[in-house]
Amino acid sequence: MKDVMRKVGCLVFVVFALYIFAGCEATMTGAVKQDTTLSGEGKKLEEEGLKYSGPEYTIGIITFKNKTRTPNLEHPATDTLATLIKQAGLEPIMLTQEEMLEQEEMIKLQQTGAVKTGKKSAAEGFESVDFRVSGSITAYSEVEEGSDVLIAQSKTQVARVQVDYGLVDIATGKRLLQKSGMGEYRKKTGGVLGFGSKSTADVGLRDGALRDALIKAMGEMIKELNSRPFQSKILMVEGKTIIFRGGTRSKLEAGSKLGVYRPGADLVDPDTGRVVGKREKQIGEIMFTSHQNEKVSEGAASSGMGFQPGDIVRAIK
Repeated sequence: MKDVMRKVGCLVFVVFALYIFAGCEATMTGAVKQDTTLSGEGKKLEEEGLKYSGPEYTIGIITFKNKTRTPNLEHPATDTLATLIKQAGLEPIMLTQEEMLEQEEMIKLQQTGAVKTGKKSAAEGFESVDFRVSGSITAYSEVEEGSDVLIAQSKTQVARVQVDYGLVDIATGKRLLQKSGMGEYRKKTGGVLGFGSKSTADVGLRDGALRDALIKAMGEMIKELNSRPFQSKILMVEGKTIIFRGGTRSKLEAGSKLGVYRPGADLVDPDTGRVVGKREKQIGEIMFTSHQNEKVSEGAASSGMGFQPGDIVRAIK
């Protein structure tokens, strides 16, 4: 009987020892908490693929500003947004603030006729930007939450970030969106009797929180772009034939009427000194005739004259 009890005791000890040593290795789980309000907004947006249904606009992204005390947040935020824009079916272009100012100045000169042959067209390269996105990371924090249940322990690392962002229509200078959003990411480590519950610095926390915030920001931008009438720019003028960026993705139908507009001077708020748009003058109309391919369409001038590359074309409701 004593031998049996001894064997049982040894077996229990071995099982317990294996349990202890198994707990020495941390168990880890990580998942983005898609929305701090628990509405599931971020998760739903990502599962739907951030669906955008309009023409292939080019989005200029200015490197985000980092206003927190945590270094190296600006480039991961900018790169993540560029990836999301590409996944949505739009074309991202990375710009510095200086490049953006250069692009705006080039368009102004071309619209006044000051830049002619031999100069780069505003419809080429990085200058063919339809909308601009800029933003700031205004808050970032990491906290650790712990819990003890009998001999088991676990710790959860939580990263939270706040991102302010704006979407500007380059052609008109109008600010279409100016919002702030939160993102959160959680990672859990666990062990037994204190073993395996240690956690170290993890860039995945930072990237997860940024992605969560930017997925929701991208959803807001897509919603805005999907609600807008078709808008593009003239690429070339051959007599009465007007070639403009559009293509099959624009969903223009034969016979669609498009207004042609030429932006003028900046409209400045006298109280704040900020540019709130551009004076815009309609100089004529064209009738859409056909698509050349996915990105280029043609139309025939029906009224007006003097059209030139860089002029805005917009669907008439």
